[in-house]
Amino acid sequence: MRLFIRDQALLIGFTVLQLAVVVGVFWLDAYQDFKVAAYALLLGASVFIVYLCLRYYTHMSFYRLLESRGADLDELVQKLDAAPVPEALAGLLQAQYGHYQNLIIDGERKRQQHETFMNHWVHQMKTPLSVLELMLQESGEPRDESMREETDRIRKGLEMVLYMARLETFEQDFQVETIRLREVANEVILENKRLFIRSFVYPDMQIEANTVVESDGKWLRFILEQIVFNAVKYAAGSRTKLVIRSYADERAVVLEVKDAGVGIPASDLPRVFKPFFTGENGRTFKESTGMGLYIAQTVLNKMNHEIGIESEVGVGTTVKVIFPHAARRDG
Repeated sequence: MRLFIRDQALLIGFTVLQLAVVVGVFWLDAYQDFKVAAYALLLGASVFIVYLCLRYYTHMSFYRLLESRGADLDELVQKLDAAPVPEALAGLLQAQYGHYQNLIIDGERKRQQHETFMNHWVHQMKTPLSVLELMLQESGEPRDESMREETDRIRKGLEMVLYMARLETFEQDFQVETIRLREVANEVILENKRLFIRSFVYPDMQIEANTVVESDGKWLRFILEQIVFNAVKYAAGSRTKLVIRSYADERAVVLEVKDAGVGIPASDLPRVFKPFFTGENGRTFKESTGMGLYIAQTVLNKMNHEIGIESEVGVGTTVKVIFPHAARRDG
């Protein structure tokens, strides 16, 4: 009703002005008997009010459509009146909606094609990479160590691309299971043992064997690997320990990775989870992509876990992964 009144405000004003002009004509004509003028004024106002009522009745569905929020478009269009303007609006909305749906379908098709291509390309690249790694294992020459380092970087990059592509279909690739944190952490340490050795950083495992959480093992392993890789990278050459521990915090279990590296400036901390943000350290450590922590936070949010980070320049960084309602089990 409010929208109708606002829409007809100009017409109402114009009609009131017109009726006032009629009364003014009577006055200027020195017609002293205002009964006829009042009758003409009342008759004109009555006709106009009847017009407004008829207009509102025939366009009621039209104005309700304009005032609706979040309603089903097809249902609203079907309820529109048969007046010319509502019919024209219905046709326009249906045409635009159809065009919009076609754009969505086309965009989704292109996204799926891109995802399929990326997954296929990553798996294709893994085959020659595995051959190279096998050849390097059989070779005992000292110069091959640097080549192993490069193949490790390539493999991590390919895994990053693969997991990034899987984010779009995370719900289809997610499986909750009971996970022992110590086993997952040990697997990550073993997979990155060459990284620890050449960086002169030493893992310090402080997770009890009976600490378990409900999560997705594959995704959790990937997330922990990203956190450990960042910690070792920024502590390289320090000859310090990388502490991986867990502890109970009220109704949650906290997995903590603490390094003694360069630390993160306070100005960069609020943005470390943003995609492609590398910050001040990224200009020093050229391998930074700015995607590791972004993917970690995105996945943990989807799994109803939390992640936090504390850091001090020159002291080190602590990353915490929080598992609500987790526990320790005996045995």
